[in-house]
Amino acid sequence: QVQLVESGGGLVQPGGSLRLSCAASGIISSIGAMGWYRQAPGKQRELVASISVGGTTSYVDSVKGRFTISRDNAKKLVFLQMNSLKPEDTAIYSCNARIYIPLDRRGNDYWGQGTQVTVSS
Repeated sequence: QVQLVESGGGLVQPGGSLRLSCAASGIISSIGAMGWYRQAPGKQRELVASISVGGTTSYVDSVKGRFTISRDNAKKLVFLQMNSLKPEDTAIYSCNARIYIPLDRRGNDYWGQGTQVTVSS
């Protein structure tokens, strides 16, 4: 069974840093695009950052210059380095990946369970 498991969330002061990790496990043929989403209380979920298989990245404007997404294809990992954190970054962060299993060419989107990030003094 394919799973995505996040780690690295927590409480941090404004201006601080956190690094989120997401590990894919299970019988996996390949992994396509990967991304990090977040949802704050009372707000819609938004795509924070995404990365293609080849390493092309994109970011929502509010995190450009502060967040960096990266991946380790061999280890089936995706990371989100978050610097200069602001209170408005407080949210549940979830990783997402398009994963292909043996004999399934279409692939499916998988989600992690989410990890809480709280930015507060």
